[in-house]
Amino acid sequence: MHVKPLHPWPSGVAEAEAVQDRLRAHVELTGPDTFSLIAGLDVHYHGDEEVTAAVVVLDAATLAPVEQVVAHGRVTFPYVPGLFAFRELPALVDALERLTVTPDLLVCDGYGLAHPRGFGLACHLGVLTGLPALGVGKTPFVGTHETPGEERGAWTPIVHEGVTVGRALRTRAGVKPVYVSQGHRISLDTATEQVLRLASRYRLPEPVRHADHLARHPS
Repeated sequence: MHVKPLHPWPSGVAEAEAVQDRLRAHVELTGPDTFSLIAGLDVHYHGDEEVTAAVVVLDAATLAPVEQVVAHGRVTFPYVPGLFAFRELPALVDALERLTVTPDLLVCDGYGLAHPRGFGLACHLGVLTGLPALGVGKTPFVGTHETPGEERGAWTPIVHEGVTVGRALRTRAGVKPVYVSQGHRISLDTATEQVLRLASRYRLPEPVRHADHLARHPS
């Protein structure tokens, strides 16, 4: 698949923030609600500078793997809160461009609108690819939320600076929630429904679980 080269990779904070500010205007918060091929994306670090990015595409109906790819790279951007995506994006884009199929939805291990600048990894990848994208975080990042009910499917809104930016969603009864946010071309209702459907057995959605395993064990 092809990823649009909308900007060079920045080398400093001011340049990176300018990229986020420019691309944030391109985020769309509505889109399709059914998908045939769903990709999970994750990155594993080897020390401070080496990363392996993994993309696993699953059949949405059966959750059977359709294609999986990895890309190895070196981190060139410093660790800066709110700009973490720039450490992982080059390797993730490399991996995506190795796919022979084009997924209908990207499920990212990270955040979308639930981000200090309203433009997390899921937003960035969605705008670069033009594909619907959502973020699923394991821990809260920005905003506040009430604790959702203990039953599977319970959720509460995540509110940041007076705006709803995601949901704390219980995917397993009695298990810690995950944190869902829109990335691009998807509504919050659809993002929530997809995460719940894809997390039928475990806390995290299957595409992300597959990608996490592949990034850790690429061979």
